Amino acid sequence: MSKTKALLAAALCVLPSLSSAKIQIVTTTEDLAALAREVGGGQVEAQTIAKGYEDPHFVQAKPSYLLKLKRADLFIQVGLELEVAWAGALLTSARNTNIIPGNPGFLDASESCEVLEKPQSVDRSLGDVHPLGNPHYWLDPANGRIIASRIAQRLEEIDSSHAAEYRSNLAAFEKRLNEKSREWALLAQPLKGLGVVTYHNSWPNFARRFGLRVVNFIEPRPGIPPSPAHVQSLEKQMAREKIALILVEPYFDDKLPRKIAEDTGAHLVILPPSVGAVPDIKTYFGLFDHDLKLILGALGKSAAKS
Repeated sequence: MSKTKALLAAALCVLPSLSSAKIQIVTTTEDLAALAREVGGGQVEAQTIAKGYEDPHFVQAKPSYLLKLKRADLFIQVGLELEVAWAGALLTSARNTNIIPGNPGFLDASESCEVLEKPQSVDRSLGDVHPLGNPHYWLDPANGRIIASRIAQRLEEIDSSHAAEYRSNLAAFEKRLNEKSREWALLAQPLKGLGVVTYHNSWPNFARRFGLRVVNFIEPRPGIPPSPAHVQSLEKQMAREKIALILVEPYFDDKLPRKIAEDTGAHLVILPPSVGAVPDIKTYFGLFDHDLKLILGALGKSAAKS
């Protein structure tokens, strides 16, 4: 063997083969990345654009996002126009044809999920209402199961050599989700029928799954700041209906919600809607563990106070 051939052979030995390279997944939210890791296991590397503590409706584009998308084998979005202000422009600028809508590397996670609050009509007077339905559907574990299944199916199509592993990972995820769902149902029994006020309309799927009753919002319409008249009316309603909890997403200013809580005697709960919103929420399971614990803890304080 010549010296040149020997050097080439040595170089090839240290380069990873295509079959051993990890599938590069980019998701719009950390919730989707967490689910992708559950089913992809060691065969994938999942990165996210919006952090769990950020409002996924509004993301400032950065050059690093384009680099992620350029290298991606699979792009997964929440859909239902949650990311309409930024995702499309990033996909176009990344110039990775495989991950644009209609191609194998693009996945809209909302398809096949149960989507609530699909409006019959939309106009500006309704605020930032999503015309395709409420996009916070991942906050029902039943939809998490559907999302995970669709990710596994798409990974099998992209990387058929590891199809058996993806199916096995999905089965393990579904088994644990069944176990955790029974646990969460027992934990949530004290929440059945509990009236709450939320800042933004982020929680219909979560509320229905765990029995909460969202009676009103601090925003009079999605994305519309509350007026003094709305706040006054809301406080009267909370007093009349004895509403003890206010739930606020971590990316909203909590100054006004705290004032409303003080005025009404309600407890304010900063409730994360996404994986990664706080350091100890590292998985999809951890999101529901954390949020149910927060709500139940606040409910216990409210009961003790009364």
